[in-house]
Amino acid sequence: MNNTNGTQAFLVKGAWRLLASLALWLLPCAGIVLLRLQSTAQPQPSSAAVKYVDAANEVAALRAELEQLKGKLPDQSHAMKDVGYHFANLWFAGQRKNWPLAKFYLDETRSHLKWAVRIIPVRKTKAGEVDLRGILEGVDNTMLSEIQTAIEKQDAKTFSATYKQTIEGCYSCHKASEKPYLRPGIPKQPEVRIINFDPEAKWPE
Repeated sequence: MNNTNGTQAFLVKGAWRLLASLALWLLPCAGIVLLRLQSTAQPQPSSAAVKYVDAANEVAALRAELEQLKGKLPDQSHAMKDVGYHFANLWFAGQRKNWPLAKFYLDETRSHLKWAVRIIPVRKTKAGEVDLRGILEGVDNTMLSEIQTAIEKQDAKTFSATYKQTIEGCYSCHKASEKPYLRPGIPKQPEVRIINFDPEAKWPE
């Protein structure tokens, strides 16, 4: 009996020692597993969220750059000053029958009118919105085209008459834009002083 009891006691002690060793080994492993589970359970930023933040930052930067560029662009009055410059010179080129020069100033007038309308395509007035694009298209397809035809035919009489009609058309646009005080007229002298309007000029060559 004593031997049997001793053997059982030895086995029990061995079992407890084995269990204690397993517990000591399993506890660190359980801790690692628990930490991994916790990190997995926490929400991680998705690639879609990161892309959204990047896109939002890019849009904000583009808006800031656009506002900066707007501050550097000329206003419509600057473009219209150029229109007046070229349109005045057009009159004197036509009067001197310098048709290549007249064609040049007509093309510049058209180009700068389009530039002015790109700056402000629609004007807001007390009577409502004025679509400057439609007005320009009408003037360009009629009066300015008739000036071009007169230049091509070298018809000084038609050129002068159509030029005056174009001035009236321009003033109609000014009135529609609530700027009746901008009253154009036949220029008294060319805007440019350095260009020779004489079609027979020989110097410089």
